[in-house]
Amino acid sequence: MKGCLRFRAEMLQKAFLFFVATLAAGCACTAAHGGEAPFIREDFADLSAWKEVFFPKINRHTLYGIERAGADSYLAAKSEASASLIVFKRPFDVYEYSKVRFRWKISNTYAKADPRKKEGDDYPIRVYIAFQYEPEKASMLERAMYSAAKLVYGEYPPLRSLNYVWASRPEKERTIVSTYTDRSVMILLEAGAEKAGQWVEEEVDILTDYRKAFGKPPPRLATIGIMNDSDNTGERSTSYMDYIEVFK
Repeated sequence: MKGCLRFRAEMLQKAFLFFVATLAAGCACTAAHGGEAPFIREDFADLSAWKEVFFPKINRHTLYGIERAGADSYLAAKSEASASLIVFKRPFDVYEYSKVRFRWKISNTYAKADPRKKEGDDYPIRVYIAFQYEPEKASMLERAMYSAAKLVYGEYPPLRSLNYVWASRPEKERTIVSTYTDRSVMILLEAGAEKAGQWVEEEVDILTDYRKAFGKPPPRLATIGIMNDSDNTGERSTSYMDYIEVFK
């Protein structure tokens, strides 16, 4: 059990903080109603629907704010040897709303980034999907590990996560397992600096990507976040999100 505690403390700490932030917001886990309306359509006029999450032992935090150009507004995430993220306050049902669409841009990539090393585990921007742990479906070993984590943190960490990232360099694989835990997978939507300074449209299917990454269907509830981190490489960048949408 002590080994499980150490494993959870090291491997699930960031994922847990992401998930517990949504619980602290006290928002209901209900989807949008009526027609084909998306669960989320965020155009970043402000950040009232989002909550910032900080990590223990990381004193420098990424700065998230709204920038405007005429009638347009967008999220700016400025990281300088720092890390923190923002999360949408309401979880959503991935079987009802399985697709995510967004438009992002980066100023630059990180020269020392390497997705296969902890000291290089930084991305100028990522969209983070954390899936809720379901104790009734867990194995005996999983229940023991998550119960141990709950004793430490007061709530269950998420079961697994998908990270849609803009990587700093091209890689042979589109999907890379996190250097911290095999319960978190990086999916490279963009790689390298060729499109830096340009707006790029993306669309992903959460259900399809989860099944490919983990070989099984996901839990029903998930939360979504946005992050620019450079705490491992010690570098700096500014990234932008024009809009993000979670829809059917």
